[in-house]
Amino acid sequence: MVESQNVSISQVFPRLTVFSDENFRGNSRILRGNLGIRNLENVLGGIESLRFFSTNPNATLVLFTRTRFRGNFRILRGNRSIRDLDDLLAGNDVESLISSNQRLTVAQVRIIRNTGTLPTGYRVI
Repeated sequence: MVESQNVSISQVFPRLTVFSDENFRGNSRILRGNLGIRNLENVLGGIESLRFFSTNPNATLVLFTRTRFRGNFRILRGNRSIRDLDDLLAGNDVESLISSNQRLTVAQVRIIRNTGTLPTGYRVI
């Protein structure tokens, strides 16, 4: 069961810029607000690099080794620029992610991983 928690919905932050090639090259798309991408292959034919920006230092980017928010995960806080998503998670590629303007705890991420369901107020791509 996902804990009920107030979620601040921001149309501006976080701002996630995704790129089809490594080193922030190729086609790009800017995504805003709290969201989850279930399968990175479905956006731009595959996301290879990204930039994550928020004015909130506790903003959270969660990277998963499997699609649909499954597998092993890594939680990153604050602004990030990742040049290459290949082999980033203990030799595994990033297959799905969550971009949040709020702090997501390890316990919350485990619930998301176990249920495949994002908290209220998140968009799913």
